[in-house]
Amino acid sequence: MSSPDPITSASTPRPPDGADLSGVLAALDTLPGVSTARAKLLARIAGGTRVLDLLFCLPESVTDRRLRPPLAQLRADTIATVSGTVQDIRAPAPRTRQPWRVTLADGTGFLELAFFSRWQAEKVVAGESLVASGKIERFGERLCMTSPDYLLPARLAERIPRLDPVWPLTAGLFAGHVRQAMTAALARLPAALPEWHDAGLIKRKRWPDFITALTWMQCPDQIPQSETGDAWRAEQTRAHARLACDELLADQLATRIALHASRARPGRSLMGDGTLQKQALAAFGHSPTPGQNKALREIEADMAAPWRMSRLLQGDVGAGKTLVALLAMLRAVEAGTQAALMAPTEILARQHAATFARLSPVPVAFLSSSVKGKARKAALQDIEDGTARLVVGTHALVQDSVKFADLGLAVIDEQHRFGVEQRLALVEKGPATDMLVMTATPIPRTLLITRFGDMQISRLEGKPAGRKPVRTSLHAISAMEDVVEGLARALANGGQIFWVCPLVSESEALDIAAAEARQASLLERFGPIVGLAHGRQDTALREDALQAFAQGKTRILVATTVIEVGVDVPTATIMVIEHAERFGLAQLHQLRGRVGRGAAASYCLMLHDEGLGLTARRRLTCLRETEDGFLIADEDFRLRGGGDMTGRRQSGLPDYRMAPEILVDMLLETAHAEAEKLLPDTGPNAAARPLPPAARTLLLLFNKMDAARIFSGG
Repeated sequence: MSSPDPITSASTPRPPDGADLSGVLAALDTLPGVSTARAKLLARIAGGTRVLDLLFCLPESVTDRRLRPPLAQLRADTIATVSGTVQDIRAPAPRTRQPWRVTLADGTGFLELAFFSRWQAEKVVAGESLVASGKIERFGERLCMTSPDYLLPARLAERIPRLDPVWPLTAGLFAGHVRQAMTAALARLPAALPEWHDAGLIKRKRWPDFITALTWMQCPDQIPQSETGDAWRAEQTRAHARLACDELLADQLATRIALHASRARPGRSLMGDGTLQKQALAAFGHSPTPGQNKALREIEADMAAPWRMSRLLQGDVGAGKTLVALLAMLRAVEAGTQAALMAPTEILARQHAATFARLSPVPVAFLSSSVKGKARKAALQDIEDGTARLVVGTHALVQDSVKFADLGLAVIDEQHRFGVEQRLALVEKGPATDMLVMTATPIPRTLLITRFGDMQISRLEGKPAGRKPVRTSLHAISAMEDVVEGLARALANGGQIFWVCPLVSESEALDIAAAEARQASLLERFGPIVGLAHGRQDTALREDALQAFAQGKTRILVATTVIEVGVDVPTATIMVIEHAERFGLAQLHQLRGRVGRGAAASYCLMLHDEGLGLTARRRLTCLRETEDGFLIADEDFRLRGGGDMTGRRQSGLPDYRMAPEILVDMLLETAHAEAEKLLPDTGPNAAARPLPPAARTLLLLFNKMDAARIFSGG
C-alpha cells in the first residue's frame, strides 16, 4: 500500500470505485419503521449496529410456501398456502384453553383454522375471502391449520413469499419485524460493486456477483426458476459459498495487511556483540542445548531484520525457554534498548526476576501490584529514564504509569494467560518493539496465525533433562473413595500430592469455596499434612503454604489454578485434578507439568463427571495419550477453533457470519491463495504495493479496516 491512510477505520464510506455504501454502512435505526428500541433487538441477531450487519445475518432456513392447492387436495404434514371464504367462526367456551375455530371453504372442500390468539381471531370476519399459510395437520377426520404463519385478505396473497426465509429471533423481535427491516435494507444496496474475486474463480464456481448473492440469500423468491422445482437450492448454495468466500477473503486480506504493516513499521535492527550473553552463560555454568541455540539463532535473526519481530517460542514445561528469553533480552540491551518480560502471576514473575538477577550482568527491575511506596516510585523512575535495562513484572507493566525510555523487546511468558489487549499494551510501550511470546501450549488463535506463516515459530524439541514421563489416567468422580485410598498408600511411601480443585467459571469465590471444602474433607481424612493455596490469600500466607509444601512440612497441597505456573516442587509426584473436564487443554497440560520433575515416577489423575460429553472426552483422552504441548495445542485448535486472527477472541471459530464451519474447511485455502494474489509478499517493501480498489471495498464491507493493530498482539 502506498500509505496506511486508506486502510483505517476513519476511511470514507464511499470506496474509490465510486459506489455509494453510505446507506448500508448507516445505523439500523435509520431504516424506515425501525425505532431505536427495535434497532437494539435487530443488532442482537445481526451482531452489529450497521444496516450491512443485518444484511449479513443470513436465514437459518427457508420455508417452502409454493404449494397452493385447492382445499380438497390438501395433505397432512405439509406446508400449504390456501385461499377460501370464511363460513363460520366458533369462539371457545369461557375459561377454557380451547382455540377459536374458523371454517374456510373454497367450493372444493373445507379447512379448519385454529387460533389461540384472541387478537388474531377477532380480525376474521364471516364471508371474507382470506389467504392463509402454515402447516396442515390432521385431527381425527379433520384437516386443520393451527395459528397460521400468514393470514391476509385474499387480494394481498402475493405478499406471502413463496420461498420464506427464517431468520434468528430474540425476545421481543418477531419474524415480521425482521422481514420489514430486511426489505428496507435490501433496497439500500447499490446497483453494482466491482468484483474482487479472480474472474477465473467466478466462472469455475459459477458464482453470482456479491449484490445478487446477498439478495438471493435474503430473498430467495428472486432466484431464477424459484417458482417451480428445486433448482433454486443449487443457486442459493452457490450464492452462500460466494458470500462465505468473500468473508474469508476479507479476513485473509486484513491479516496480510496487518502483517505487511507490521513489517513496514519503522523496525530496528537490534544487533549486539554477545558480550552480555557470554557473561550470563558463564554465570549459568552450562552451554545451551542444541535446541536452545537453534531457537536463539532464529530469534536473533528476526531481531536483526529491519521489521518488527513477531515470534512464538514453544517448548515443554522446563525445556529452557527462560534462558533463551534472557539471552534474547540481553541482545536487545547490547543493541542499546530495554527489554521487558511479563508473566501472568506474581509467583512466576518473582521466579523469573530471581533467575535473571542471578544470571544477568545488568541490573533487573521488578514491578508488580505488591511493589508499593518508595520501591515502586524508584522502579518506575528507573524504567522511565532507562537505568533499568531489563524489567520483569506482571500485568502491572501495562499500566499507564509505566513508561519505558526505549523498549526494544517485549517477552510475554505463558502467553495463553493473557488477553490480546494486554499483549498489545506491552508491545505498544515502545516505538518499534519486537515481540516474543512463550508458552508450552500455544492458544488456538496463535496456531491460526502461525498456520499461514504470519507469526514465526521456534520450538524447543525434546524432554527437558531429568524429566520423567507422567502417567496420566482418567477416573469417574464416583471413584473418589478409591482415589483417596490410593493417595493414602502413596503418602505412606513418602509421596507428595497436588490436588487442584474444579474450575467454577462463574466466580473465583466459588473456586476458592470448592478448594476450602476439599481441604476440609482431606484434613478430616489425613490430618494437618494438608495445605491450601489460592489466589485471594494474602501473598505472604500463600507463599508460606507453597514453602511448607516445598519443604515437605505439608504433604498434600489443595489449590486452585494459582499453581498452574511458577511452582517447582521436584518431590511432588502426584497431581489430582478434580472435574478435569472443566479445564482447557492448555491449563491441564500446565497443571500436569507441576509433577514429573524429580527422579521418581509421577502420576496425573484426572477426575471427571459420569456423563462426559464427546468434546470433553476427546480433550481428556488427548491429555492421557500425549505430553507433547504442541500436539495438545493442535488438538485444542481443532476442538475450539482458532479465534479471530484480526480480532480479539483467542479461541472458538472466528466470528464469521456467513461462513459456517463446513464452508470454512472448503474455502479457506482458496481465500488465502486469493489474498496472496491481491497482496503478494515482496519482502519488507510489501506495504508499498497498492491494494486494488475492489479489495478496499471488500474490507470496508466486512469492517476490517483496522486489523493491523489488533493482529500485532499475537
